[in-house]
Amino acid sequence: MTFDDLCRHFQADPAKVRAPKTQMIYDGLLWITSSVWGENRPLTSIDRSACRELLEVLRWLPSNPAKRFPGLSAAQAAKMAKKRGLKTTLSPGSINGYMAKLRALMTFALNEGWIDRHPATGLAVVDPVRDKDKRLPFSSEQLQLIFDAPVYRGCVDDEWHFAMPGPHRPRRARFWIPLIALYSGMRLNEICQLDVADVRNVEGVDCFWITGGSTQSSGDKRLKTASSERLIPIHPRLIAMGFMAFVSERVGGKKLFHELPRSKAGYYSDSYSKWFARFLVKAGAARPKTCFHSFRHCYRDALRNAGVEHEAALALGGWAVSHRDGESVSDAYGKGLGVARLAKAISCLDYHGLDLQHLLPEFQSDITADSGA
Repeated sequence: MTFDDLCRHFQADPAKVRAPKTQMIYDGLLWITSSVWGENRPLTSIDRSACRELLEVLRWLPSNPAKRFPGLSAAQAAKMAKKRGLKTTLSPGSINGYMAKLRALMTFALNEGWIDRHPATGLAVVDPVRDKDKRLPFSSEQLQLIFDAPVYRGCVDDEWHFAMPGPHRPRRARFWIPLIALYSGMRLNEICQLDVADVRNVEGVDCFWITGGSTQSSGDKRLKTASSERLIPIHPRLIAMGFMAFVSERVGGKKLFHELPRSKAGYYSDSYSKWFARFLVKAGAARPKTCFHSFRHCYRDALRNAGVEHEAALALGGWAVSHRDGESVSDAYGKGLGVARLAKAISCLDYHGLDLQHLLPEFQSDITADSGA
């Protein structure tokens, strides 16, 4: 059996379902290993030394090697990058991600009895940046710049001329998604993939229902973890801004933000993520270590500052319970917090000093109606 054979058996394993992006990482790993080890490397010949050889290539492999060094193999690209002293090599997180996939493959081989020892256990690189420092929350200044941009104050249109001041204020995906992130803490793809039916009234409370199920088609949605499935009461601020009226306009359709295309990787958030990066630059709000995910950091800080209890914060954000954080085994029992209690908790959340008065309907008598385009 070769390493390629292992990959084919692993991918065909009916016990696993992998997201398209995860599969792309495995495909990338196979391209790299074929370059380092050869295409028909016997599985039993892959020892600790071979795994360290792979790790060394990953340490010097440039980002987007096929674009930077077209025609070169992964091993050749890494050698060229090392020779030139390139600084745009794979991040520690990307390197360790590839090594984690290699370990998963070897664990599968070990469990199947195809190898006697695991050759890649513990192999990784040190990441000098702490997880908490990789992404920062937006500062108050950044938030104000974001929500004072023409998309929120008035633009020519929200397509190609979103950064040009104008008379129109269309309220579609580009308007609502950052506001939803600010007041719900939802991940970008969780917002982008929402169905109209995912906004529902539960026990008298308007809520977002974050679920992997879809009214459109199977495989249409992706959740990061099991704890990501949750109910989030809609913040009173969003309701005051007219969000429920927007939802009413979309009733009868399937996707809440039907203007967002689904990428080849299967995500509705891919194109929006690229647009938002450009938007930050145009708004003058781009800063190091901040991106769309910074809204989620802002949200967590806002929950802390509002004194929201830990269990409610975890439930609202879809964060997994960690026993290291003082949680007991008993916390995993029961149905969790009721919607009324969650609604009370989220209503405490506020961003003091952030002026969003211009987004309230009474201040926008000339709002351009959604054309449905």
